[in-house]
Formats: sequence, structure tokens, C-alpha cells
Amino acid sequence: MKLTAKINICITAALVIAALSASATTRSNLALHRGEQLFNAVCKAQSIPVSFIYGGKKYKGLGSLRSYAVNKAETADRKQATMVYTLDNNTRVRVEAVLCKEYGQVEYTLWFENVGTQPSAVLEQVESADIIFTGVNPEVRGCLGDHDNQYAPYNKDLLKEAASFRSDGGRATHGCFPYFDLVHGNGGTLIALGWAGTWQADFSAKGNAVHLVAHNNNGFRSVLMPGEKVRTAMVVMLPYTGRNADDATNLWREWFQKYNVPRADIHGNNIKPFVTAPFSADTGLPNSDGSISERFYTWRRTLDRIVYERLNPDFRWFDAGWYFDPEGRTVPTNWWGTVGSWEVDSVKWPGHSLRESNEACHAAGMKVLTWFEPERVTMVDALVRNYGYKPEWAISNVHGVITNNIGNPECLQWTLHRITKMMEENAVDCFREDNNSDPGTTWPMMDARESEQIHLPRTGITENKAIQGHYALWDSIIAYCASRDKCTYIDNCASGGGRNDIESLRRSIPFMRSDADRTTTALRLAMSSTFNKWIPFHGSATKESVGELDPLVRGGNPIYVTRVSWLPIHNLAINFTHDETLDYNQVRTDLDEWRRYSHLLTKDFYVLTPYHDQTDTSGWTIFAYHDRDTDESLLQVFRQEKSDTATYTVRLPYAKTGVTYSLYNEDTKQTASIQGDTLLTEGLIFTLDEPKSSAIIHITRK
Repeated sequence: MKLTAKINICITAALVIAALSASATTRSNLALHRGEQLFNAVCKAQSIPVSFIYGGKKYKGLGSLRSYAVNKAETADRKQATMVYTLDNNTRVRVEAVLCKEYGQVEYTLWFENVGTQPSAVLEQVESADIIFTGVNPEVRGCLGDHDNQYAPYNKDLLKEAASFRSDGGRATHGCFPYFDLVHGNGGTLIALGWAGTWQADFSAKGNAVHLVAHNNNGFRSVLMPGEKVRTAMVVMLPYTGRNADDATNLWREWFQKYNVPRADIHGNNIKPFVTAPFSADTGLPNSDGSISERFYTWRRTLDRIVYERLNPDFRWFDAGWYFDPEGRTVPTNWWGTVGSWEVDSVKWPGHSLRESNEACHAAGMKVLTWFEPERVTMVDALVRNYGYKPEWAISNVHGVITNNIGNPECLQWTLHRITKMMEENAVDCFREDNNSDPGTTWPMMDARESEQIHLPRTGITENKAIQGHYALWDSIIAYCASRDKCTYIDNCASGGGRNDIESLRRSIPFMRSDADRTTTALRLAMSSTFNKWIPFHGSATKESVGELDPLVRGGNPIYVTRVSWLPIHNLAINFTHDETLDYNQVRTDLDEWRRYSHLLTKDFYVLTPYHDQTDTSGWTIFAYHDRDTDESLLQVFRQEKSDTATYTVRLPYAKTGVTYSLYNEDTKQTASIQGDTLLTEGLIFTLDEPKSSAIIHITRK
């Protein structure tokens, strides 16, 4: 099948998130009336919770603007509205709003577009959200972002201190995390900002009023040229009743699973828990990172052993290092400094050998995901000479980072074609995107260049168009995959967890939530305690080491490490053939155990013990996953390595009075009966004789 350079199919976010489940939620903390109120406020010019300055004039809402067009629609599960307002002869403002009727969730985005023939007036201080929430005892709770903060939790009393969160790097979820549980009065509002670049959110309170001011595209101040458009973050709000944090975040997890997680394929099937496996640790060759050591002669031995041992994962994970550098040379180690061509290295993979290896994986029941990094380039002169790249697409921060400006439509199409061409020619099923740089350091360079050329303000315009390009690139790749019956979701990575904003996660899932998570089990438990509450479908590493790139432990992982790593995506880390001490029976047993219970890992989530960061391994960590429909649950029990206490008691907040439960211990194979009243009031007493040990308890109704 011939592949054209442009993919014209478009899958909109609304289509991607269409809910499939026929059953409606029955949660008791729904605040549907408040959701209707929020939606109605967004749909009225005078009450839409935004503010901005245009041409020196301050706008709070859009009440003074003339309506140009209104389009409203309603289905069984949602209301949608698009309103267009005239700002002046050049510029229009479009508001796109959605109400999810089942959960009372509201979202909206504003677009500013120059439809005239002259530059617009200056647009600045655009606040995506400028809104007052009312209620006594306001607080904001949540977790911070990846990298330095490692998803650490916070809970701020807003009457004692304001709370401010800011991300400047250009990868939205490093450092801070644009998801917030704002508690006010006898309820609260779960809030998320959909923007993959820079952003800021400020919460302040006075009396019973909480003021949220949030924006994307930090420092934006620009004119719009004819035909140009910019947008705000997508603001997502899910109101709820009561102040219980578990009830709130489990409402969020259920809504997120049903309406925000993308679908598995063009047929609209739900994504189910799955297993991935890289072959890169099993080549017998030095591997600096990624899949740089893989060759046309290394994969067959690994695949044959996987099939023979009946371990077949759902995905072969093919990572960085498979491409020629921009001069057309093979890359022995430096995968980071040689990206941009997206041309398969024919020294490592001569002829059709890469496709043949992927088709062999298909025959074994496995899909193939492949790593790309489309927002960064290297060796620009060589890309221009050899691959048709244009030098003006490259934005350098003069410190070694060069951003590929996919906000430029021509650059976007060139990049899209390089990706889909490689996927088509090599039978790749799933696109994995990484971004190992902070574009927040490069975008201002292009802004300054444009401002100097036209002598008008252009601060922030490059970022806004680049993030539009980021979402458009993903939409086009998903459309390409849909047309070939491949995976209609993206594996989302940006040096680990840098691009987990809610709008990116409408198109993708993070197969690996953090690069730092490739280290200790203590860090993995800490991250699961917080990140799981907001992002229900994701994966982590399944190994333990001091450094992220340390070699795998010979003999395979202890069961403690494997269980700590249980998430809906299970990423096997194994030397399949080059570790003669590996116990395949144990690997199969451990994987089968995960498979038995993986269906529960997307259900309601409870942390039944105090939070421990990675430096504190003196206590216990216990997680519970509970299916509200079947009343089935799973307890993961961990006595950490420095704990000097052999017993721990926890109560199960979801147990029901008057119900008898059956508890099955995976390790002892024993079954016990216990009343729900006891689980609620007295709890369960766990005994683990040794530090760094674990238990798995499966609970069902009798």
C-alpha cells in the first residue's frame, strides 16, 4: 500500500472519548446540578470564567462582545456548545464547551482567531480560568509533578496560605502537576488544565470565597497575524459532594476511565491491561539505553525463547537508537545526539529485516511499539542536505538543544510523513513519543526572531502554535493508525512523565510514568500512592536498581519487586536468553498472578497507610483496589525493608455491613470468611515475619 505524505483523516477528541459503557454511575457524591450550573455559566458571555487584555482593554468574561454564531447540541450523555464572538473587525473569540451529563463534568476552551487582513491588536494576560468558588474551610490537595518532586503529595489550607503552581520548562507535568482537588464547603471541584506546555495556577481564599486564576502559555503577549489563531488551556472541572478525598479521586478515576482514556482501536474497544517487553537487554551487546544494541541478528533468539516459555507479551517495546544519524551513519551509542532523520539504520537492520522481525512478533500475537522524538532535531545542516529539512524549522537555545518547530504547518507535515513512512514500511503498530528537552528554553528564540522581523510583540506565539502542532501531530498519527487498524492511542513519554496533561492523555497513555521510577521499589510505592489517584491507566518499571540504567538483576526479580510494580501496564524487564540463572517457572507464576488480578487495577483505589517518600522505608504500604459493581477487591500489602514491625492493621472503607466476605491469601493459599462490619470497624491484621515482604489478598462476596 502506497503511503502519501499527508494524512487527511482527523479523529477529534470528542470522538476519541466517546463512552462505551451502557451502565450509568451510581456514585453518591455526584454534584450534577452544580455541573449544569458551571456549564450554563460557560455558555453565557457575561459569566464565562475567563479574562484577558486586548488592545489595552481588560475583559472579564465576554459580556460586552457581540455574538457572531451559536451552535448547541445534545445527546443522551452530553451537551455541547460552540459560541463565536466578535472582538473587533479582525479578531473573533470561539468558545467550545462540553457537559458530561452522567458525571456533571464540564470542560471548555477558548480560541482567538484573526479573520482579517491586518495584524490584530495585542492580546495578553489571557487567563484560561478566572473563577470564584464558594464554601467554608477551603483547601487544595493533590500531588506535584515528575522529576525533582517525584509526585509528592500536598494539602494546603487556603485560609492560611495561598497556593501557586508554575511550570516553565515546556513539558507540562515536570515539577508541577496541573490536576487539583479543590475542597470548598461540603464538597469540592476536581480541576485539570489541558495544555502540554507552560502554565500557572494560583489559588487564594478570603472568607468563603476561593479565587482560581490559571493560564497556559506563560508570559503570552502577542499580536495575531491574518489567519493565525491561538488557544487557552482546556479547563476541566468535575464537581462533587462531601469532603472525602478517596470518594473524590475515585469519582475522577471512574470518569477518566470512561470518558478520557482513548480507545484501543478503530472499532472503539476499551484498552485492557497489557504486558510489554523490550528485547534490548537481551542482545548480548552493550546497550547504552533504549534499543540501540538491537540488530537484525539479535531478535530471533529472544522471540523464540519468549514463545517457547509461553510468556508472550502484548507488545514488543522497540526504543531509541534504531535510526541513522542525519549524515546517514550508523549510531553505536549516542541515541540522544543523533535524532531527526527517522530513517531506519540499514547497517543494524539491512533490507526488510526490521519489518520481518516485527511481522514475526505479530505471528506470535504481539504488537510492536516504536520510539520517536519528533519535537527535537540534531545536526540540522545534515538534515537539510539529506532529508529535505528546512533550516528555519529548527530553533536552537544555543546550549545544545534544538527544537523541531511543529507549530509550522510545513514542518508538521514533514515530521508526520517521516513517522508514518517508517511505521508503514516496518509494520509498527503503536507510536511512542518522547521529548528529552525543555522547549520552554527554545520557543522564546523564535518569538524574538519574529518580533524583530515585524516590529510587533510575539511573545508566546511559538509555544501556542507548537502545542497546537503537538496535538495535531498526535491526531494525525492516530488517524493514520485507525486507517490501518493499528493502535488508536499513543505511548506518551517526555523524559518520563513530562507530558501527562489531561488533553495529551485524551490521545495517549503513559506506558512509563517516570524515568526515575526505573530505580527503587520505595520510590515506586511512593509514586503509586499519589499518581494512581489521578491517572488510572499507566505503567512503571518492573525492576529495582540504584541507577536508572543499571543492569538487570540476574535470576529475575524477587516477587516483592514484581508486586510493587503492579499497574494496568506491566513492563517486563528480563534478560530472556542471556541470563542462564533465570527461573522461567517463577517468571510465569509471577506474570500469571498479575494477569489474574489486572482487571482490578483500574477500579477504585485506596491508600490504606500513610504516605512514605523514597527515603522512608521504615513502615508499611498497603493499597486496595475495589470494583464497586461486583464488590470484588484486591489488597497489596508491603512491609518495607527497614520496618521493625511485623504486624499492621487496616480497615477497609468500602466494605459493606451485613455482607460476608471471602478472603484468599495468594501466598498461603488459605481462605477465610469475615463480616463486612468487622472489616469496617476492627479491620484486618496482617503479619509478615520479614522486612521487604509482601502479601496479596483477594476479597469476594460469599
